[in-house]
Amino acid sequence: MSATLEQAPVPEEIVEHRQVTVVSRKTPIVLTVVTALLALLLVASPREGDATFRLASSGDLVALPNLVVPGTATGWVTTVVMALLAAVAWAFVARTRKVAGWVPALFAVVFLVGFLAWAAAGSASDVPATRVVGGAVLLAVPIVFGALGGVIGERAGVVNIAIEGQLLAGAFCAAVAASVTGSPWAGLLAAVVAGVLVAAVLGVFTITYKVNQVIVGVVLNVLVIGVTSFLYTQVLVPNPDLNSTTRFSTVAIPLLSDVPVLGPALFRQSVIVYLMYLAVPGVWYALYRTRWGLRLRAVGEHPKAADTVGVRVERTRYAAVLIAGAIAGVGGAFYTVVSVSSFGKEMTAGAGFIALAAVIFGKWDPVKAALAALLFGFASNLEGALSIVGAPVPSQFMLMLPYVVTLLAVAGLVGRSRGPAASGTPYVKE
Repeated sequence: MSATLEQAPVPEEIVEHRQVTVVSRKTPIVLTVVTALLALLLVASPREGDATFRLASSGDLVALPNLVVPGTATGWVTTVVMALLAAVAWAFVARTRKVAGWVPALFAVVFLVGFLAWAAAGSASDVPATRVVGGAVLLAVPIVFGALGGVIGERAGVVNIAIEGQLLAGAFCAAVAASVTGSPWAGLLAAVVAGVLVAAVLGVFTITYKVNQVIVGVVLNVLVIGVTSFLYTQVLVPNPDLNSTTRFSTVAIPLLSDVPVLGPALFRQSVIVYLMYLAVPGVWYALYRTRWGLRLRAVGEHPKAADTVGVRVERTRYAAVLIAGAIAGVGGAFYTVVSVSSFGKEMTAGAGFIALAAVIFGKWDPVKAALAALLFGFASNLEGALSIVGAPVPSQFMLMLPYVVTLLAVAGLVGRSRGPAASGTPYVKE
């Protein structure tokens, strides 16, 4: 009987192994829905008149003329382009291919142009393109630093839910140190130390004592909010001299700062913004082009295998968590030594959680996470841009727009993604 079974021919369908590619339909669905919403807006609330985009600012090397376009007509043209891009996304899915990254990126730009053209139609004020871009960059700075810290931590296997607490602690300590010393550099250093201290507490509980990483992160966020709010009320309010910082001044980079639109927005910024420009490629290089980055990623993917070849898992995770805390602390310093001159209760306003969304949206890659943070910065800055042109959009809707974009990005545009295999799992050496 066994001999007969051994000689029996194996069916061809069993021998043949076919690779099945599963492609997410989330991206084309989201693009289609957004296109339909913009079309519905144009039908329900048409606006007469032209929209003016101001492309030049003082000091530009080349003064570009204002761009005047019919508001509603431009909205319909961009809607058609968005529909074509959604069709392209569906074509990718129909061919079982991943939607190219340029499709949602171009879609976002086209949507922004069409929406602003509709909002500014018939307005006496123009849309300052430089201010829109520059404001988005500024609002994205703390999110970028927080996202970089999140990427480093999760690549090492530690979920850093405490980004919000690190940003807030950095903002508080930067305000006090800069106020006492009169130097924003001292504030920046204090913010880094504060971020490292919060990260050290996170590391002790999650790495050494194997406590659930999500719970520890949430508790740390609540703890930092409580401590900073108490100190603000009991210490900073009665002593305003401790909460009046000297901010970093704006530094213009020659030639680059004179480029129309992008020059003033990107290259007339403070030191911390320039540090962000260096941090993003720096973290990318450290993760993918150094031995330390290889070991860190190995610890996050398969800590047991890394331990087998001699990598010290706990030591590597501690280093990653502390470095991530220091980077997030720099993002916190932005609030009190760049944005404003004083600390306010809960002034981070959930930026740490948006940074976590940027980590997921960027698929745990530092460059993609930074671009995702910039998208959220644009969403936050739309409120200011629409208030300038007097758009008929409720302010409450604009306040919730960044969080709506966050949900759409994570639930839709990100598509299929997989985080580090050992992320959130404590390592127990056998």
